[in-house]
Amino acid sequence: MTKNATPAHISAKTLLPAAINGWEMFLLDQGRSPNTVKAFLSDVRLLTQFTPPEQTIGAVTTDDLNRFFDWMEKGRGVACSPKTLSRRITSIKSFFRWLHQHGTLAIDPAEKVLQRSAISPLPQVLTEDEYESVLLIADRHRRSKKPDSRPYTLVALLLSTAIKKSECLGIHVNHVELESKNGPYLFVRYASPANRYKERKIELQEDWVASYNEYLAQYQPVDQAFPWSPRRLEYLLEDIGEEAGLEKHLSFDMCRWTCALRDYQSGIEPDKIRQKLGVSKIQWRELFIKLKQLNGELK
Repeated sequence: MTKNATPAHISAKTLLPAAINGWEMFLLDQGRSPNTVKAFLSDVRLLTQFTPPEQTIGAVTTDDLNRFFDWMEKGRGVACSPKTLSRRITSIKSFFRWLHQHGTLAIDPAEKVLQRSAISPLPQVLTEDEYESVLLIADRHRRSKKPDSRPYTLVALLLSTAIKKSECLGIHVNHVELESKNGPYLFVRYASPANRYKERKIELQEDWVASYNEYLAQYQPVDQAFPWSPRRLEYLLEDIGEEAGLEKHLSFDMCRWTCALRDYQSGIEPDKIRQKLGVSKIQWRELFIKLKQLNGELK
């Protein structure tokens, strides 16, 4: 099979499971990440739970697919959020588009299925007072009788770089460059080639560098910069939030959005914020709408 074709043995009379297996080969040949392929396949294989076992791909109609999505939403008995439903529609559309574009199907039954976009709720962000309180409380840990530089090093990094939890956990000590002639920076790196487009350099603030040096001396991380479980770091953030008197739960996501909003409010160009967040232009469309809503520009 070439990278742009369906396997020769797949025809309109092929049963759904066999066609899905052929699509899996295609996706892998395209260099899609294992997680992406797994998600696509999981979505499309749900169709085999709804259709008869003898259902061929050529016999699937637009009405069949619309009934399938109604069943998914209301009749399956398993919760299906608007965002999940939207993703599953996208997966099914992608599968049948592949079969149609490469000649297996004369008509694409999914083409006229309406996409149901799901805009997730607005994220929570820190107000200016909350932002100052969080940093103040975290900094107090550095200066207490038993100094602990970890809370400030973590939360100040998140609030200035907008990195995600997975990116934070992926930082190695050699990803933090303190001696660059252009100033200190963090190199956000990814192990998977499929995510290389997300890699980027983010400037680091000088006051954070001072805390980081204290942190290195205190904890002496060898490889991973923050060698704790995701849950442990989440608890650490929650503890800081509680000490700061927040009614919200301080989280990685809240820090990320707070940083993005503050950058936007300070006049940084939207595309520079997009690059800092490490998101594609397509993903940025929805994120930028939310950013404007958080800033009070849109309702």
